[in-house]
Amino acid sequence: MSSEHFDLVVLGTGPSGGTVATKIAKTGKRVALVDSRTFGGTCALRGCNPKKVYVNAGQLVDQVQRSEGKLVADASATIDWKQLHAFKMEFTQPVADKKEQSFRDEGIQTFHGVARFVSPDTVDVVGTKLTADRFLTATGGRPRELPFAGADLVTRSDEFLELETLPEHVVFVGGGYISMEFAGVVARSGRRVTVIEKNERVLSGFDSDLVDQLTGSLQEHGVGFEMGVDISRIERSSDGEMLISFSDTAKDPMRCGLAVHGAGRVPNIDELSLSRGKIEHSEKGIAVNEFMQNPTNPRVFATGDCADTSMPRLTPVANEEARIATKNLFADKFEWTSDYGQVPKVAFTIPCIASVGQSEMEARQTTPDVKVLADDISTWGSVRKTGSTVAGYKILVAPESDLILGAHLLGPSAEETINLFALAMKFKLTATDMKSTLFAFPTSASDVRSML
Repeated sequence: MSSEHFDLVVLGTGPSGGTVATKIAKTGKRVALVDSRTFGGTCALRGCNPKKVYVNAGQLVDQVQRSEGKLVADASATIDWKQLHAFKMEFTQPVADKKEQSFRDEGIQTFHGVARFVSPDTVDVVGTKLTADRFLTATGGRPRELPFAGADLVTRSDEFLELETLPEHVVFVGGGYISMEFAGVVARSGRRVTVIEKNERVLSGFDSDLVDQLTGSLQEHGVGFEMGVDISRIERSSDGEMLISFSDTAKDPMRCGLAVHGAGRVPNIDELSLSRGKIEHSEKGIAVNEFMQNPTNPRVFATGDCADTSMPRLTPVANEEARIATKNLFADKFEWTSDYGQVPKVAFTIPCIASVGQSEMEARQTTPDVKVLADDISTWGSVRKTGSTVAGYKILVAPESDLILGAHLLGPSAEETINLFALAMKFKLTATDMKSTLFAFPTSASDVRSML
């Protein structure tokens, strides 16, 4: 059994781990990088970037179809799933082919396999022991385990992204980001779509009024919703289709050709043997302080989706945590902490829904007299000019300070416009400041003045 010592061992090659490894290697430190999957991480290979390719296809077809008789005469645009998959590969395959070599070019030594701590200063990677002065754990997240029989028949999102064909009926299990984003795309490809959610609403992290608008629009485009139901079993029938049974036996089983996991993700730490490394952790992830350092094993740092922080598990958050970890890993004195500001989040549904800051419920708890500015803006000119679609907003303003407490958007360009509110909130611009700013017209951003 071989053994090697490094200044830093990084577990995970996504935007967080890969960035830290590269920056530390550039300082002359000896760095090792470990991944149990293809180098490049979820965002580049199995998440944000390939997903956006699919969403762009769905949004394009959607706009063409709803613009018939308005912007276009012929609305016959369709999605060829095999062609779409091939185009997606133009973005993911170069990462898979070149990312590991790019790390090696920086002098980083790469290892393949699951890393498991065997002591506070050692991990084992398929029989090779790696000791280090510092460790960075950036192993990301994984799909949550499903609690019913036959869960192994459910297709995970990364597997879904590799499909070149789709059956006539696709079921999404759970009503989170993955389900709601892909449901719209699959529906625009002409397939029947059903979302099964055990709770009474989908997209729980977004404003409920705007989510209601969104789900209503998706229903009009053929997406079915089964809310408040529990799946008891999934099995494959003799004809090759899947049969989904429910805990409520009075409810008829549902047949489909494909069931996709969209029931959320959890920190990917179960295989790391963290206890043997004396690393404090919980089901929420690896414990870290404000310097991204573990409190029980100070040589270990953690960033991104596997770290237990109060922040949403998003790529910009992982990037910020990577910046702080890089500053602190080998510092004589820790002086750097994260400056997240207000982190906007977007579900790339059709159309997009976006949020930053407090929800209406949170704002009413902290500011009982909060000013709630809200409207359905589906008939506004900026929206109608894109063809018929659904849109709305809800802005929460503190009446005394005039500061924006939260912003929630639905509709064309919501994913871009929400960044204006994030900027305003970070730098404490008031609603009056935003309303007095002249934005380029006609743009979706210019609607902000009318919202306020």
